[in-house]
Amino acid sequence: MTHLRQGYGGQGGAWGLGLGAWGAFLDGLNRVKRAPWLVIGVWLSTLLTALPLALVLQEMIGAHLGASMAAASAADSINYDWWNEFLAQTSGVGATFVPAILGFAAVMKNVSAVADGSPMPIVIGTVVIGYMLLSLFLAGGILDRLARDRDLGAGAFFSACGIYFVRFIRLGIAMAIVYWFLFGPYHAWLFDELYPALTANMTVERTAFFVRLALYAAFAVPLFAFNILFDYAKIRAVVEDRRSMIGAIGASWRFMRRNPIAVWAVYKLNALVFLLVIGLYYLIAPGASADALAFAIGQLYIVLRVIVRLQFAASQTALFQGRLAHAGYVARPIPKWPDSPAAEAIGPR
Repeated sequence: MTHLRQGYGGQGGAWGLGLGAWGAFLDGLNRVKRAPWLVIGVWLSTLLTALPLALVLQEMIGAHLGASMAAASAADSINYDWWNEFLAQTSGVGATFVPAILGFAAVMKNVSAVADGSPMPIVIGTVVIGYMLLSLFLAGGILDRLARDRDLGAGAFFSACGIYFVRFIRLGIAMAIVYWFLFGPYHAWLFDELYPALTANMTVERTAFFVRLALYAAFAVPLFAFNILFDYAKIRAVVEDRRSMIGAIGASWRFMRRNPIAVWAVYKLNALVFLLVIGLYYLIAPGASADALAFAIGQLYIVLRVIVRLQFAASQTALFQGRLAHAGYVARPIPKWPDSPAAEAIGPR
């Protein structure tokens, strides 16, 4: 694997003739299709992470409603009078139970929160941090499975999870610093200082809107760029079995610099699929109904989001392997079970 860590030619060089963006996208799609248990596992991890908060919220709503007349009204339709009363008397998890969580409004609320850098309640932030740690733990196994493109069993999957978790924690520190800067000082400078300065003497609201739109783009471009940088750092760490996360970040940057068109094209293709999923959900998103169909549509949307998330990782891995390695190549040997000398006693005599 020495050649993988050394310098390589630009896009017109030997490696530049490798797998293209569309081919990497289709290869990634096939890899996800051949890994249904990854989809199920990530979906279950998402569901189980949200379940404790859902149960707490259910208990709070049930205690507030009791056996009152509002309970029957809330069960049949939306009772905004009771809803406002509940929000006025609750905090923590209960404060997140706002009308914007219904249907497609929840998607717009999340997008707006990211774009505007809105702070989240402590209890939600705690759950998000927990889910991010779980995602870092699973990332090693997911990338290993997608890179090898074949099922090695639960033992090998969780072995990869454990091996790369400590490494990804170190990478996560670098990620936290970068994202803190982007969502903190940089976001504040763009929208709290630069935007008021640029629109101070404007009298046309439409012009001010386009200025804000341009600042959103100025925020999104470095955000996406660092997202890609850290994605390929994880991929290089897994495929090449790198222990240094600083080295993985540097290697990721070199790959992006040598293959900018393909890297961004793959990212845009996946982003387009994500937007299509959001558009589909917009068309079929349930309202305030609490029936089985509404639940099924909501879960279908989550499953599709999981598939898109895996597609991002699979297509980026396919592009990297197509340019610098070969399909299915992973430097770390497949773990053998059991490794103990006692295994000889288990076999036939």
